[in-house]
Amino acid sequence: MLRLYKTISKNMYMKKIIQTLSKAVQVVLAAPVKLPAKVVQVVKYVAVALGILESVIGKEEQRQPQIGEEDGGETAD
Repeated sequence: MLRLYKTISKNMYMKKIIQTLSKAVQVVLAAPVKLPAKVVQVVKYVAVALGILESVIGKEEQRQPQIGEEDGGETAD
């Protein structure tokens, strides 16, 4: 159970970092500043990569059993 907790906390930190980077990329893309075309292309690729990572992490969270569900999801009364 301790291992599961460590995995969940690592995923939470990773998800927060990815969300923060994603917001930063969106700000750069939405800024009214004229950037070189290559910079814009790189930022767009980074945005796509972050979106893929977010979806993969989201799917991993759905697959992992919640605490108390290791025994089939039923709790003792």
